[in-house]
Parts: sequence; C-alpha cells; structure tokens
Amino acid sequence: MLETSARLLELLSLLQLRREWTSSELAERLAVSTRTVRADIGKLRSLGYPVDARPGVAGGYRLVAGTAMPPLLLDDDEAVAVAVGLGAVATWRLGVEETSLTALAKLEQVMPSHLRRRVDAVRGATSIVPGAQPPLDLSMLSAVASAIRAHERLRFGYTKPGGSEEPRHIEPQRLVSWGSLWYLLAWDLDRGDWRVFRVDRMVSHTPTGARFRPRMIPEDDVVEYVVRRVIQAGWTYRARVLVHAPAAEVAAKIVIPVDIQVVDESTCHLELGSDDPHRLALWMAQLDFDLEVIEGDELAMAFDRLSTRFLRASRGESAT
Repeated sequence: MLETSARLLELLSLLQLRREWTSSELAERLAVSTRTVRADIGKLRSLGYPVDARPGVAGGYRLVAGTAMPPLLLDDDEAVAVAVGLGAVATWRLGVEETSLTALAKLEQVMPSHLRRRVDAVRGATSIVPGAQPPLDLSMLSAVASAIRAHERLRFGYTKPGGSEEPRHIEPQRLVSWGSLWYLLAWDLDRGDWRVFRVDRMVSHTPTGARFRPRMIPEDDVVEYVVRRVIQAGWTYRARVLVHAPAAEVAAKIVIPVDIQVVDESTCHLELGSDDPHRLALWMAQLDFDLEVIEGDELAMAFDRLSTRFLRASRGESAT
C-alpha cells in the first residue's frame, strides 16, 4: 500500500486523467478501501482541490473547476510538452509573451535534470523557416527570466553589432518583448549604470549564484524607458514616417521595434531605425500601407532605389 502522501498524489493524478471515477474504481487502482478513498478525497478538498461527489451506488468523484487555480500534477511527457509550448509562445506576438516566460521559469525551476535535458533536446532538434524570426536561444531566455525572479546576478558574453563579444556582469531587472525581439533591462555592475541588452545577442556563462536587492527602475513605465533607450542608442540610421493606417493595424503587422504615435483614427507616426536603411525600407514595404518619410534622408533614398528596381521588374527590364 502506498504511503498517504504518495497515495494522495496518485489519487490526484487519476482525477486529472479522467472526468469521473466511481469510489470502487479508485479503491481498486489505489489498493485501498472505499473508506480510505473518502478520507483521501477529504484531504484533497482541504488542500484546495474542488472534488465533486455524486452519491448513490453509481456515484463517483470528479475534479471540477474552482474559484482558484490549484496545483497541477503533470507526468514527464506532459511537463516536457508544457515547457516546449511555453517557450514557443514566448517568441510569438500573442500578447502573453511575458506571462508565458514567467510560467516557463517557474516550471523549469522545479523540473528534474533529466526532463530539462529532454526539453533542450526538443529545442535543439527544432527548426524554423529562415527569416521568420530572429534566432533565439530559449534556454538563455529562460535563464534570464529565472535570474530576474530569483534576484540573481548574471555573467554572460554579449555580441556587439560589429560581431565582437565582450563579458558583462549585471543585475537583471525586467524583460521586454518588442516586435519579434526580447530586450533585457539591467543594472551593469561594471559600468554603474542602466543598460538594455538584446537577449538574442547574449551567450550564457556559468551562473553566479550571487543574489542582489532589486534597484528602483528609472521610470514608472519600463516599456517606454526601454523603447527610448533602444531608439536613442541602438541604431545607426533613424527615421520618422507617417503611415496612412490606424496605429493598431500597424502594430499588428510591424516586425521590427518601433515607437508608434497615434495621429488620428486613420494615421500614425513611426519612430524607427536600423543599421541598414535599405533593410529598413524593405521592412516598411511589407506593411502594405501608404506612407510618407517625414525625417530620414537615408530611408527616402533607399525607397527611391527600391522603387526604381521594382519598376524595372514590373516591365521586365534588366538593369543597365
């Protein structure tokens, strides 16, 4: 016979597996009496699990929805599936990126090492269509989220735009999902100042294990602060564009980090930039909206070059 704690876990697993069980079925599976089953059901209820009972000879028990979310019991395959799914959702633009990442951090914190290896194996064996999303190490993203939650300092290598890598030592404060990218707001211990890092450029090092007390973030709106820092320091070329479309529709289609400002119901301004104005023009062309370049001569010239090339292509002409 199972010990009481192990038996309760087994009982909970059975109730989550099937919609309804009779008392005799549960007693047979657990190798106990129906009286013990009733007592164990009472223990589960005291722990917050809403177990409904139907009286009579044909009566039984079922786990129903309650007013609060009780702990769930997952087997190995289910835990791996949930971890992989949460990691995938964290890279999609569904509006639940941050909560997905928080849930993933909690799950991986208690996940046994052999299951973490299975999750890593699935991630390593999975490919995406080139260009659909920037390459992102989900284990790095999860490690950063866990460090934020545990107030643990991080050491990592950071790849600069030129390709060189430098070591960084930081206190991670907040992750921000922007477009198809993740940014980390952190206090840089070597520079004594706030810095914003692109997570896809971070290379994990050995965890430090050193804890820190969270600092006061410079502004109340973390997202606005990160956006401004990226715009001010992250791009070689900057531009301001008027788009003849509602801000919500532009935000739903844009694939790069931009600052969107509503002008009216049918137009909006974009503050955006890139290290390559030609690539920026291609990104903007994918919006499929009419637009005007208000500021940014490099972007305007890139549009001129693209329009000439597209015109030749439509006429079947070759470049001279």
